[in-house]
Amino acid sequence: MKILFSFPPAIIMLFIALNCFGQSADDLQKQYTVVNRTISAGSDAGSVHLNDAQSVGIAWVNHKKFNYGTIEVDIRGKDVLQASFVGIALHGLNDSTYEVIYFRPFNFRADDPLRKSHAVQYMALPNYDWQKLRQEYPGKYEQPISPAPDPNVWLHARITVDNKNIKVYVNGNATPSLVVEPLAHTGGEMIGLWAGGTDGDWKNLKIIPN
Repeated sequence: MKILFSFPPAIIMLFIALNCFGQSADDLQKQYTVVNRTISAGSDAGSVHLNDAQSVGIAWVNHKKFNYGTIEVDIRGKDVLQASFVGIALHGLNDSTYEVIYFRPFNFRADDPLRKSHAVQYMALPNYDWQKLRQEYPGKYEQPISPAPDPNVWLHARITVDNKNIKVYVNGNATPSLVVEPLAHTGGEMIGLWAGGTDGDWKNLKIIPN
């Protein structure tokens, strides 16, 4: 007798992780649509790497759509001043219109309190970049992370998204490091790995739609 199991889609998505260990360059190209970067298998099992290059780079995840729900991912940057901007792009309409949550690891444990307050950032491109948000809404769309993570190792981010708020939780902390009201409603459903003029590593990406 065969026993069939049926699971709700959300439960199935919970256990889908994008594991790239051992995959070829062709496999990765099928899994991602890469803009202004080269993607490769990372040095750690299950990780992917985006190379260092000027301007923004994105690896859109193929065959995945995201509006509201939860995104979980491990991200690794580096503790080099102004040389590590790594995160997740979401609600992508195209390669220039999307929202993004990203981290500045070199600011995580900075001695300067002002720099430390620029650890995690929200943007809604193209109209709301970090310069505009910092100038017009200081301290609203970027925050410190407490406790401050080690900037040279993997951090775990959990990003929850609904129609009112985007919340960013780091390393299992029950208190979000950043809570913002979205500044754009792009209508886009693309989601991807994001690097702002630098390289970075990602693994264990889970996309859990509501």
